[in-house]
Amino acid sequence: MSSVTTTKSYKSAFIFLTTLFFLWGFITVLVDSLVPRLKDVFEMSYAKTVLVQFAFFVAFFVFSLPSGFILSKIGYKKGIVLGLLTMALGCLLFYPAAAYRLFPVFLIGYFTLAGGITILQVAANPYVALLGSENGASSRLNLSQAFNSLGTTIAPVVGALFLLSNSVKTSEEIAVLSEIEKTNYYINEAATVQTPFLLIAFLIAVLATIFAFIKLPEVMQESPKRGYFTLLKNKIMLMGALGIFVYVGAEVAIGSFLVNYFSDMNLATVVLQNETMMNIANTIASTFNKTFSGSDSKSLLGIFVIFYWGGAMIGRFVGAYLTKIMAPGKVLAIFASLAIAMILISINTTGLLSMWSILAVGLFNSIMFPTIFTLSLEGLGDLKAQASGLLCMAIVGGAIIPFIFGGLIDDFGFKTAFVLTIICYGYILFYGRFKAKKNLN
Repeated sequence: MSSVTTTKSYKSAFIFLTTLFFLWGFITVLVDSLVPRLKDVFEMSYAKTVLVQFAFFVAFFVFSLPSGFILSKIGYKKGIVLGLLTMALGCLLFYPAAAYRLFPVFLIGYFTLAGGITILQVAANPYVALLGSENGASSRLNLSQAFNSLGTTIAPVVGALFLLSNSVKTSEEIAVLSEIEKTNYYINEAATVQTPFLLIAFLIAVLATIFAFIKLPEVMQESPKRGYFTLLKNKIMLMGALGIFVYVGAEVAIGSFLVNYFSDMNLATVVLQNETMMNIANTIASTFNKTFSGSDSKSLLGIFVIFYWGGAMIGRFVGAYLTKIMAPGKVLAIFASLAIAMILISINTTGLLSMWSILAVGLFNSIMFPTIFTLSLEGLGDLKAQASGLLCMAIVGGAIIPFIFGGLIDDFGFKTAFVLTIICYGYILFYGRFKAKKNLN
């Protein structure tokens, strides 16, 4: 194959791979949009509702190390196809779950979906690095991750307009309906969830077909035979794994409950009475030919979650520059400090100031995952592959911390529950300062 053909095939492969980063970012945050709807549909406590997140993120803990083993046997390309097909199966499980209102099937669907995403996480990152010169690997990865952030930014809008757009009846309201009205209500309710995820399953299947036929470099580096026990004695790597655990947990906890937090403060009334806020909401909604009215409170509030994830996308570009001119550990500590400040402002104020300050946390979340990840791998040499697997397992924080957060909301309310996220960011602040000081010595 000529160098021109190779370059062209690499560019095509890079474009397709970048769609994967967008896809799993989009779907991960779409899960957050479904949380408040499931709470209403199944009339559950906050702690039980967050089992959705638990099923999703615990899959990272379960599948991270097995994914590496599977990929070593079948190769990265087939691994990507396997991951996509697993994701599509997870999306298809939402159809019977919605039709028969079976919450356990929703949990199984999310677990399956996350298992596919885990395989993609393990496979896609090395491939992006391989598609071109070694000098440009970092640039390519940053670009792909930016599209991941684009997916997380768009997802709340889709969720707000299509998953939160109509009101859910309570069991008492359903009980007084006639059999025909009840049947029609259940059909319409199921379709609200089924249609978006059937479409996503179809698009994923198309991507899997494309990846089955496109040419990708067959490069599989053999992992060193040394076990994980060496890494378990490495203090810096273990501290970084804890950093990943608390970061993902805090980010997901906040993102999952933003709509509920805003509703708890009765912010829908504030937004409806504010012309500027309504103009912002309707401008975003107009992209999907939608407008808001007073009856769409959850949908109206959900539209503003775009700023939480959109801030992360903007902050990633800013942070990429800052980490070039400053010590990454120092930048991490600064961003963690600002995240804590935003939470403190939110829980000690009301109205739009409280709303915008908690949304601003997303801006300072931006660099945390890649920076903690990179700092944790420093000096590990040929053990970086195994360390990456262990760090990916720490993403299970996205299951455990939101579950605790939801329980705290049930027992003590939002203001107290946010103290948990302050503790999480406090640890990240400590880790950033620790690494910055250590790298100076």
